[in-house]
Amino acid sequence: MISKSTIDQVYDTVRLEEVIGDFVQLKKSGSSFKGLSPFSDERSPSFMVSPVKQIWKDFSTGKGGNVVAFLMEHEHFTYPEAIKYLANKYGIEVEETEQSNEQKEAQSLKESLYLVSEYASKYFQETMHNTNPGKAIALSYFKERGFTLETIKKFDLGYCLDDWSAFTDTALKKGYKLEFLEGTGITIVKGEKQFDRFKGRVMFPIQSMSGRVLGFGGRILTNDKKAAKYLNSPESDIYHKSKVLYGIFHAKQAIAKEDNCFIVEGYTDVIQFHQTGITNTVSSSGTALTSDQIRLISRLTKNITVLFDGDAAGLRASLRGIDIILEQGMNVKICAFPEGEDPDSFAKANTESELREYLESHSQDFIQFKASVLFEDSKNDPIKKAETVRDIINSIALIPDQIKKEIYIKECARIMDVSEGVLFSTLAQITNKVQKDADKKSSVPQNQPFEVVKNKPVPRKIDVQYVLEQKIISMLLLYGNQIQDFEDLILKENEDTGNLELEPVIQQAKVFEKIFLDLQEDEMAFTNNIFKDLYYAIIEALNQNPDFKLEQLINAVPPELAMEMSSILMDDERYSLSDWVRKEIIPKTKNDGVAQLVSETILTLRCFLIDKQVTEIKEKTLQNPGEVNREILEEVKDYSGLKMLLSRKLNRPI
Repeated sequence: MISKSTIDQVYDTVRLEEVIGDFVQLKKSGSSFKGLSPFSDERSPSFMVSPVKQIWKDFSTGKGGNVVAFLMEHEHFTYPEAIKYLANKYGIEVEETEQSNEQKEAQSLKESLYLVSEYASKYFQETMHNTNPGKAIALSYFKERGFTLETIKKFDLGYCLDDWSAFTDTALKKGYKLEFLEGTGITIVKGEKQFDRFKGRVMFPIQSMSGRVLGFGGRILTNDKKAAKYLNSPESDIYHKSKVLYGIFHAKQAIAKEDNCFIVEGYTDVIQFHQTGITNTVSSSGTALTSDQIRLISRLTKNITVLFDGDAAGLRASLRGIDIILEQGMNVKICAFPEGEDPDSFAKANTESELREYLESHSQDFIQFKASVLFEDSKNDPIKKAETVRDIINSIALIPDQIKKEIYIKECARIMDVSEGVLFSTLAQITNKVQKDADKKSSVPQNQPFEVVKNKPVPRKIDVQYVLEQKIISMLLLYGNQIQDFEDLILKENEDTGNLELEPVIQQAKVFEKIFLDLQEDEMAFTNNIFKDLYYAIIEALNQNPDFKLEQLINAVPPELAMEMSSILMDDERYSLSDWVRKEIIPKTKNDGVAQLVSETILTLRCFLIDKQVTEIKEKTLQNPGEVNREILEEVKDYSGLKMLLSRKLNRPI
């Protein structure tokens, strides 16, 4: 683990606007910076960065947070990867905390495998660019495929000499241990002999989402029928082919921005698409798609377009991968290229605009595509047509979203000319069978059969308590340390009439103290977990540190709390008045009414909770009318009286 002192030093040193400026073009706007959202396509800038508060907010997507949150969102780093990236950028030495021997050993093993893989990648690149065989064989091969030198360097393509142990011998001389060379699978060890796995192959490094080399794909250039055309690294502690997508490191930003991912089959398909300008493209590296690979994409987008060669037999075989995508709740389209073409050759022969136009016009919904492929076999054969329909319904049954299921059923009925009722009935049978099979394996009660009902419009209901709790958090963040004169209300009994009355008393206090004491007095608790955690974090920080700074808290709380904080703070800054003093317009500032705002919010929350309490008492009374007694009626009367007093203070009718 990275030590706290290193993390603190990183947060103290980095400048948010500098880090984000490496990825987004920012322009000064008052005390903040503005730019176009890196997470969506927009023409008017809605991405804001506050150097003072060291937070950012993207108003087009609702995302926000501190510097680490930006790197995790934009670069898809893990938290430790983001901290290490920042430490490296600002020249900070990363200090690791004490780990157990087992943790150290596992970490050391993985790190050693990473180091060997990184070295191998650089060695293969240098071999291709700086040796005569590399230039003559590998570099000329890539150029013949139409790849530019820029593209070759972008994907770190290389070459392993056609020599039994050239790489292994060099790596051992450089001090790399044989056990780690074997652990990555780059070197094969048999007895006392060792030789290079990728001998005589052009090399495609396979990178993680953060850019670390996990393994390799190697293509042979000779016509050796005994050798596989493509060879991948074997499974290792750092490389699991079912969890990796080739090109994801270079494609991740484009996938998130385009909100779509193109999946192709081979390495060269990915590279040619990127070179043509379609950079949101990845490959399953010649293997069948897996649920882990789909989940990797789902971190970036919910939309996938699978690109198939124009080979009819290959299309049918590839249809199985679509079901896995549907099962993960993703939206999937399919695009097939003309017969005899593949993504590599088609991209090479067309410009970016031509390729984009083809993809847009030929991408089909999975039902349309599946029906068109299978329909050729079932044409004029009722039995085969029924099997085709059932095959499509089996795919629809995998979709988790019930609304999507209904829409797809209607689409299938239209395409296949079958009544919706029959298809819904078939879907219900399949769903019930799947549920019964699942029930046999677990003790979970069976769900109700799938039933389609007409959707009734549901009026949007405002969650009053959520709004009020959010307002309290907002006041703590914006004005928590301010001292204000509060008009407090003391509940007293009128000596003459005996009625309860609220007597105003002016008291001076800090905003956070006032809020804390009022909530404690009435035993009012937050119902929203994020607001609850934020409330206690802010109160603790303000109590312990009179010089409390917001950015310190943002860096200390979990990402979901930091995002909520940044949303509140940047929303406040977004609508602040700008440059009005120069125009001799002096508006009343928000700070002028802080005491009134705090008091009114707390009073409103009290009224809401009183209403809630009275409603609960009434519901219990209706359920158990026999238990109604004088005490319950008195309790309701007291609550109603208190609400009347509070409403008078708020100048609101009951």
